[in-house]
Amino acid sequence: MLIKIGQFDITECWDGVFYKKLSHYPNITTWEIQTVLDFIKYEESYGRMCKIESERQIIEKIENYRDTYEKGVRISPPEKIEECTACPKYKGCMTDYVCHTTSVDNAIKILKTGKLLSPVSARNMSAAELAKESRNAANDPEDYFQYIMFAWGNCQAGDRLVMERKLGRFPNEEDLSVGFTPGVRFFFRYKNLIHHPEATFEGVLPIKVKNEVVLKDWISAIIVPSVHRKDLEEHIPEQLKAKTYFISNNCKDIWEWSEKVYEYVKIL
Repeated sequence: MLIKIGQFDITECWDGVFYKKLSHYPNITTWEIQTVLDFIKYEESYGRMCKIESERQIIEKIENYRDTYEKGVRISPPEKIEECTACPKYKGCMTDYVCHTTSVDNAIKILKTGKLLSPVSARNMSAAELAKESRNAANDPEDYFQYIMFAWGNCQAGDRLVMERKLGRFPNEEDLSVGFTPGVRFFFRYKNLIHHPEATFEGVLPIKVKNEVVLKDWISAIIVPSVHRKDLEEHIPEQLKAKTYFISNNCKDIWEWSEKVYEYVKIL
């Protein structure tokens, strides 16, 4: 795996390359160094070696911190991460919550079982089969499909992916505004979910969890677009009803919806 550290639009892993954007390039923070080392540790655990491509001063800072990292020292993320500044209101990722977003049909299955499941378990397919699907546009390795993935709580990436799955193509600006239909969001406090026994830090996502997450043990809030209330209400287990909220989508686009649901969850 190749790690490129520099000035990119966002931090992402795509087709065997980890593009790491720095909040204030060429300065690299300890948090950012930790994410790079998390990526290396995760990839090497699956037999994939990593090479860093960046300025010498950045690579030296990473190597100088490696001994501290390997002693098990972990630092918490800043209140706001400014690697991605695309959202109009926050200009960064707020780190108090993470969320997993899915379609209404998938949300019904999740509520029936009371669990978030990895793609391997949820779709009853092997990781090898999932990796070969055309929907794996990023060419993710097989092991990625053994994990449930989470984005930061104010991020729109999950809803964007739901729209992509619905349309069968990458959504355009119209799809994400007048044609936008929100998914169902499962919110978790970051500081709690990091204690899940299968929590994994791999440097790209805030966190991912292997196999399953039992909702009653970890969930903070479930946000459902109110238009789908009748579809979902009968499937909500008793122990999750108090944490399920129906919100109307009177927003102009995906960005405004992301702001609305995040602000709603923050004050619960």
